[in-house]
Amino acid sequence: VEKVKGSEYFPNGLKSPQESIADLSPVEDFRIPSKEEMREMREQPIDPQAEQEIINSIQEVYYSNDSFDMVQHELEKLPPELNLQELEEYRDQLKRQQAAVKRVTLFTQCEWISCFLQELERVTSLQTNLQLAAVICTNARRQLSISKEDFTEASLGLLANQRRRHLLTGLLKSLRTIKTLQRTDVRLSEMLEEEDYPGAIQLCLECQKAASTFKHYSCISELNSKLQDTLEQIEEQLDVALSKTCKHFDVSHYTRVQLAYTLLEKTQTAMDQLHMHFTQAIHNTVFQVVLGYVELCAGNADTKFQKMQYKDLCTHITQDSYVPCLSDLCKALWEVMLSYHRTMQWHEEQDNEEPPPTTGMPVTPISEAVVDHSYVKKKLEHGLTRIWQEVQLKVKAYLLGTDMSNFKYDDFIVVLDVISRLMQVGEEFCGSKSELLQESIKRQSVNYFKNYHRTRLEELRMFLENETWELCPVKSNFNIAQLHEFKFMGQSRSPSVSPSRQVLSSQDQVLSSKDQEVLSLFQHFSQEGNPFERHIDNKDEETEDVLASNGYESDELEKCVYQDYDSDSDVPDELKQDYVDEQTGDVPLKSASRETLRSRKKSDYSLNKGSNAPILTNTTLNVIRLVGKYIQMMNILKPIAFDVIHCVSQLFDYYLYAVYTFFGRNDMYESSGPGLISSRLRTTLNRIQESLIQMDSLGEGSSIVHSGPGEDRKEKVPSPHLSQLVVLTASETLYGLAQRVVATESLVFLAEQFEFLQSHLDTMMPAAKKPFLQQFYSQTVSTASELRKPIYWVVAAKALDYEQMLLLMAGVKWDIREIMSQHNVYVDVLLKEFEEFNKRLGDVSRHVRVPLPVSNVLWEHCIRLANRTLVEGYGNVKKCSNEGRALMQLDFQQFLMKLEKLTDMRPIPDKDFVETYIKAYYLTENDMEQFIKNHREYSMKQLANLVNVCLGSHINKKARQKLLAAIDDIDRPKR
Repeated sequence: VEKVKGSEYFPNGLKSPQESIADLSPVEDFRIPSKEEMREMREQPIDPQAEQEIINSIQEVYYSNDSFDMVQHELEKLPPELNLQELEEYRDQLKRQQAAVKRVTLFTQCEWISCFLQELERVTSLQTNLQLAAVICTNARRQLSISKEDFTEASLGLLANQRRRHLLTGLLKSLRTIKTLQRTDVRLSEMLEEEDYPGAIQLCLECQKAASTFKHYSCISELNSKLQDTLEQIEEQLDVALSKTCKHFDVSHYTRVQLAYTLLEKTQTAMDQLHMHFTQAIHNTVFQVVLGYVELCAGNADTKFQKMQYKDLCTHITQDSYVPCLSDLCKALWEVMLSYHRTMQWHEEQDNEEPPPTTGMPVTPISEAVVDHSYVKKKLEHGLTRIWQEVQLKVKAYLLGTDMSNFKYDDFIVVLDVISRLMQVGEEFCGSKSELLQESIKRQSVNYFKNYHRTRLEELRMFLENETWELCPVKSNFNIAQLHEFKFMGQSRSPSVSPSRQVLSSQDQVLSSKDQEVLSLFQHFSQEGNPFERHIDNKDEETEDVLASNGYESDELEKCVYQDYDSDSDVPDELKQDYVDEQTGDVPLKSASRETLRSRKKSDYSLNKGSNAPILTNTTLNVIRLVGKYIQMMNILKPIAFDVIHCVSQLFDYYLYAVYTFFGRNDMYESSGPGLISSRLRTTLNRIQESLIQMDSLGEGSSIVHSGPGEDRKEKVPSPHLSQLVVLTASETLYGLAQRVVATESLVFLAEQFEFLQSHLDTMMPAAKKPFLQQFYSQTVSTASELRKPIYWVVAAKALDYEQMLLLMAGVKWDIREIMSQHNVYVDVLLKEFEEFNKRLGDVSRHVRVPLPVSNVLWEHCIRLANRTLVEGYGNVKKCSNEGRALMQLDFQQFLMKLEKLTDMRPIPDKDFVETYIKAYYLTENDMEQFIKNHREYSMKQLANLVNVCLGSHINKKARQKLLAAIDDIDRPKR
């Protein structure tokens, strides 16, 4: 209590309450009213209203300020002239005002003093309480100080340290995360080098997520933008990686790329980019391939080619580099299409099997995944046509960039084969019929083939004009399938398969034939190899000089023939083997069948070894090979099948026309051989002459191309001329019978090969053009054997001396009166002619096999001519008796009996022709009239002789005139 009263709680010099009262008194006259004043105030009644009016009447100037001098003011107000009464009144008024103010002031002071005293008591009480509170606070502070030292600073300090440690631990973790984020770039670079795109994207996405957590750090906010740039960079590298799959598809590589795009949720974008890359890959690939060949051929470092458009660049490919460039071009395009095919396979496999969930990868909703798969599938299917269209456009530009009309046949056939294989690839790739490729290759093929065919026809004319019609030796079982040009027919009879596919390379032979049919190109070459590599491999073994000479000029028939032919590079190995066998005398079993051995008759004149071998010439072989090349071209390129077959028919037509022109056309004998040329053959020859033979006499060496201004003239060939080395006038060679046999039988052999090819050609011919092929076979090919008659008729007409026989017959006396038992000499002479003919025929057969049909035709012609000569001789008889007629029969029977020993022909041709004429000598008048009407095969002179000689002595003149008139009526239509 003492401390409370002390001065330490009143540091500012606070006073006691008693002292404070004195201080509260005003400086001015502040005093407490006395008791008298208080009593007086209480005694005097106060009218508040009157009091207030008095106070209100006080001038305002008295309220102005403390420095107001009231005395001075009142003195100044005095008038110049003072009036006591007024002054006293004014003084009394001021006193009243003073009294009123005094009363109010005292009253107010009394009221405030009471209040002041009450408040003073409260302040005193408050002061006492405050002094007590100060003591309590002092004690509390002392106790708190002790607690702070003993408890708060120790325990709460630990808590504060623990909290600080926790904060620092979190900060350390954040710093470590930040450090890891700062080092992410290095790891991302490593992962990109390893092509681990899914891992890089996943790491980048995780870093972005972590960066968003620590984005309140300024360094992390910068890192976040850097990570976004890195993610974009990864997308760019991913796009580059996606483009690499366009040329060399790798499953693991493509799987990583697709997984990366799935993480980025940009599967559809990836598909759009993929198709763009494939299109770009096709363009870049073909451009680089063609550019490489163009610069290689140019041989300089000129960069002008690099700035060219692809279409213009293709026009700079040289002829020598055309085929290798096309092959490399197709190989490169195959790689692109194979990559696309394998890409589709990869997606199909992914659709068929559900991929396992990957830890840490975002889970794509099922609906979105289905949409993505559907989009990818449609996009890939639609892209097939687009990719193939791009391939076609590039190859078309390459094909049309060069004029191939002057290419070598082997080069052009490889071009056709490559394009055929490419079209097969297109069909397997997207089911396309490759209209662009077909149109472009058809245009080039028509251009090439017309030029090629014109050249070949001119070469054929040259061959025919230089052909000596010597036998070209071949093995006994030779057929066209053994020639390289027809190898494709042995591999597959289906014309829809290209030769390149039919010729199996070494790697194909691992597969069985059944597997080969099942596997498509994409299946077969999915992992290794290229379907366009085999063309180069097969080219070497299939190229040969088709115009190399196969003839021989040695008199030592077999030895030299087979030795020369064996050493010829133009002969296949299998043919050479048979020649060696024939040279040693060992005929292979397959070369001589039972039917062949059984057919070797005396009349076949088969005196040399290997006699059943086909008869053909070097020109025939050349035509056959040419036909094989034409069919190869037609096989590969069906759109020009009709043009090719038409040209094939022209080859046969020209050969047939040449053989007929060389050996069958003879105006002197042609008319004398009735029925030698059938109307069908004559029509065929006329058609060939009108459509194919250039009849203008432009002289030797006139070419087809320059033969005239018209386009039709370009397609015609000058008529061939027989080589001067071929002599057809020597009787000892039977007027060139060997050459005639070789020429005619080679034509027949050629026709047989055409018959063999008919079914194949029929499958290739368009339906609308098949009547042309049928007409060609029925009107032309089938008439080849009919040329035997006119050709061998010329030989038969000269082989025997028929004029001598007529002279001998004219010297015989027929009006004899007794029956003769000895035939006439002319019969022996005629038989001797036949024996000589048979001998010379045998001599010819020692050099050239004379087939049975040929010998039959020759014998038939000779016998017919002999019989007709007999009838002609009998028709020249002026006088004849019955005994003379019997002598005629005796002569003819003797002739038949001896003739049958020389030939195997049965029956003897025109036997009835002679016998009927002889027997007509015995006819009566009426029978003769009917005979004349029924037997128009006899000439008018022969019939007239029957009437004049036989019936002249038995009938009157009128009857004879009647019969002669009947004969004249029969002959009139002929005239």
